[in-house]
Amino acid sequence: MSSMNKTPEVLIVGGGAGGIAVAASLRARSKSLTITIVDPAEVHYYQPGWTLVGAGVFEQQQTVRPFAKQLPKDVQWIQQAVTVFEPEKNQIILDNDQVISYQRLIVAPGLKLDWDAIDGLSETLGKNGVSSNYRFDLAPYTWELMQNLKSGRALFTQPPMPIKCAGAPQKALYLSADYWLKNNCLADIQIDFCNAGGVLFGVEDYVPSLMDYINKYNVHLDFMHNLVSVDGDRKVAQFRKTNNDGATELVSMDFDMIHVCPPQTSPDFVRESPLADAVGWVDVDQQTLQHKRYENIWSLGDVVNTANAKTAAAVRKQAPVVAHNILASLLKDKGMSTGEAHYDGYGSCPLTVERGKVVLAEFGYGGKLLPSAPPWLLDGTKATRAAWFLKATMLPPIYWHAMLKGREWLAKPKIVK
Repeated sequence: MSSMNKTPEVLIVGGGAGGIAVAASLRARSKSLTITIVDPAEVHYYQPGWTLVGAGVFEQQQTVRPFAKQLPKDVQWIQQAVTVFEPEKNQIILDNDQVISYQRLIVAPGLKLDWDAIDGLSETLGKNGVSSNYRFDLAPYTWELMQNLKSGRALFTQPPMPIKCAGAPQKALYLSADYWLKNNCLADIQIDFCNAGGVLFGVEDYVPSLMDYINKYNVHLDFMHNLVSVDGDRKVAQFRKTNNDGATELVSMDFDMIHVCPPQTSPDFVRESPLADAVGWVDVDQQTLQHKRYENIWSLGDVVNTANAKTAAAVRKQAPVVAHNILASLLKDKGMSTGEAHYDGYGSCPLTVERGKVVLAEFGYGGKLLPSAPPWLLDGTKATRAAWFLKATMLPPIYWHAMLKGREWLAKPKIVK
């Protein structure tokens, strides 16, 4: 095994929203800090845009840019995958057997979309009416299916939590139903929302507005239905249904179109590492985002075990917290104190209930509502055009030109002395 010559002050595993945003926040605070990002990717995706690609609002290429061009200034990039964490030695091992040491480590590799957990799904994705907005290459196929379906049955699935953007399975449903309504074919299409959970949305305040649209589109709500297999050739999906008494049974549904949200777990190399909690997520303090056992490790984004919604909006608030606390720990080594930054669990899910209107769910730990604007300006519990403008027009440039550039607009962390 070979070693990197110079140990970076901060090593970041993962160059998605979390990794790039925290690197940018660190660089905005310190021009001299040595920072290295490890990620095998060629490109960087704006994943929140894929829902709109799947509805014909965005073009696919609007959601992707070259990875190298997203790196903050003077941040080293190692284009390799990580295979092993060795926190006791302050080092990681890459898939080319290179060993990299660090002073401080940030873990932000995102999560794993476990397509193979559903029998038959991988073989039929992208054909036979089977699609998912959770993949860059498949979102255009969702839009194609939406346009071509004139009658029949459309299924939309949601697996057990936690998942990336808990509202995304519903977004695909609402935008599809809205398209069919406006093109006078909704009456000939049966829509089923097959949800492994028992509620439409986890924060009650937003449910009434969402139910208005469920009723408007005449959607069948199939709670406690967890997708276990897809036969694309026969166009049959099978679900494990949990009854009120806890007993389960297998239920089959025919479909003409199915939008699948895959089960999601932490990446294998995280789940099998000393950094993981009992179920595989990185084990951090939910306020400081510092690892509970290794004081020179922090984590953010979809891979952490905090009880917030796994969204890009959560990352936007987490990145400044981690950046502040990393630098505070470096200053502490020099006998200085700047206080801790705390994360309040903020996450946002813009639920696109129709083309032109959004229910803007913003909430923190425990489902506490954390609106960014006063109700007289934007009531997030209602479907509004203002929230659609934010989702479709404002958020993409905020992502590319603010969040990934270390500009912490409405994201300054709370400092606790």
